[in-house]
Amino acid sequence: MPAELSLLQLLSVAALPLLFAITLHEVAHGWVALQLGDDTAKTQHRLSLNPLRHIDPIGTVLLPLGLLLISNLLGGGFFLFGWAKPVPVNWHKLRHPRRDMALVALAGPTANLLMAVGWLLIAKLGAGLDGVVADFLWLSGTLGLGLNLVLMVLNLLPILPLDGGRVVFTLLPARWGQFYAQLEPYGLVLLLVLLMTDVLYYFLWPAFWLQDFFSTFI
Repeated sequence: MPAELSLLQLLSVAALPLLFAITLHEVAHGWVALQLGDDTAKTQHRLSLNPLRHIDPIGTVLLPLGLLLISNLLGGGFFLFGWAKPVPVNWHKLRHPRRDMALVALAGPTANLLMAVGWLLIAKLGAGLDGVVADFLWLSGTLGLGLNLVLMVLNLLPILPLDGGRVVFTLLPARWGQFYAQLEPYGLVLLLVLLMTDVLYYFLWPAFWLQDFFSTFI
């Protein structure tokens, strides 16, 4: 397999894993919400697999491209991260709002876990073949595996507006939940601080452990 990739090659193998990871994550939220009584995502045409309906100019395009460019210039490993436009969910329409909001929140990380397994199979297929197509399948598969596991674990962190934060909110007593919800505007700032201080790496270790474990099957 190629030891070093150009920026164009890196973009080509990263594009599909990133688009699927963030698009299907959001679609999963909307689909589960629909099953539980909320058709908001459906009426706004957000249950589509068309990535154009979910692209956020910053989170889906500029940030991932910037991270890939920086990692390519530095010549080391890279941390690929991004997000799509959140699928709208009206919790008032859910049959059991508090319980169902937790289920809707967990749908996204669950979708990432299933995609990780799918990319694992693609990587295994590529590992058993030869040639350029084999390289592409192996690289896309291994990248998709790692990306989805990182997004799964990251989204399960108990920080609003991440999915883990939504779950914590539903589990807290109403009074505590209201206080907890007021912290949401600071969630992104907290994530950036954790990222810049490398503390986030320690919270993501389950993703790296799972990637090492799954990689033994390739």
